[in-house]
Amino acid sequence: MKKIFGLVMSIALLAGAVVPASAQTRRGTYATRAAQQREYERQRAYEQRQREYYEDRYDDRSVWEKHRDKLTVAGGTAAGAVVGALVGGKKGAIIGALVGAGGSALYTYKLRDKDEDNWRR
Repeated sequence: MKKIFGLVMSIALLAGAVVPASAQTRRGTYATRAAQQREYERQRAYEQRQREYYEDRYDDRSVWEKHRDKLTVAGGTAAGAVVGALVGGKKGAIIGALVGAGGSALYTYKLRDKDEDNWRR
């Protein structure tokens, strides 16, 4: 009898909790079509401004200028792998690649003179 009573009470409590959740209104969303239209127009105007800005920009940088950091790290990794392979075979190539990547990344992102990077914006 206690189990049935507990089950009935649990179902009653859950049913009572569902009622307020189902009574929620659309408060917080756009209640009128005019407000939805204004938001849509505002978003379209923003996207148009963005499109015009990026279409007017002409990017005439070379591949080296665009990907300088990545190419520097890749070159350091390759050089480290070659030296490691000459010294220690396959295992040395792996260790050399890791050391080369770490060293070139340290140089690229921390040590390189940042004044020469003023051409990048």
